[in-house]
Amino acid sequence: MLALLRYVAGVGVILCLSSSVAAMSVLPGSASQRAQEAFEPRRGAAFADKVVVKKSQRRLYLMRDGEPFRTYRISLGANPLGHKERQGDSRTPEGRYVIDWRNSRSKFYKSLHISYPNFDDRLSAQRKGWDPGGAIMIHGEPRGGRFAHLRDVVRYEDWTEGCIAVSNIAVDEIWRYVADGTPIEIDP
Repeated sequence: MLALLRYVAGVGVILCLSSSVAAMSVLPGSASQRAQEAFEPRRGAAFADKVVVKKSQRRLYLMRDGEPFRTYRISLGANPLGHKERQGDSRTPEGRYVIDWRNSRSKFYKSLHISYPNFDDRLSAQRKGWDPGGAIMIHGEPRGGRFAHLRDVVRYEDWTEGCIAVSNIAVDEIWRYVADGTPIEIDP
């Protein structure tokens, strides 16, 4: 079992990094590319005014008027304790950020970008001589049949390079209820 988990963690690192590169190659790009990915509000839909992630609970909450109206099980970076400090530490950031763009064509089933690293993250990493990393996303499961046998493990283990992973059904809802510009608070 340990060997399987190590394999899954390794695949997750590769997949999350691949997603990051793919996401960055699409957005932010030209205005026409950005327009394709832009959030389109749905008439009458109830939107989240904030996203809250509780890492210790492995939960993501969509909030409206201070109350959660949707809750999702999440997977985190393979090294989940503590704040992300640098590229390759496999940690999920902690702090206050913004959902600032989205990608429907990443290596994962849809992804929403978190604005990590912020100014403080970059300054802290620079002082230590590190690259803070980036391309932290809320994303669904890996695309393609090649990793289909890992989907159940991927849903219930921490395996990403720092992203927040949810099921495809969950990311569809998050995509629908969270507009670009929505604040996200990631707590330990």
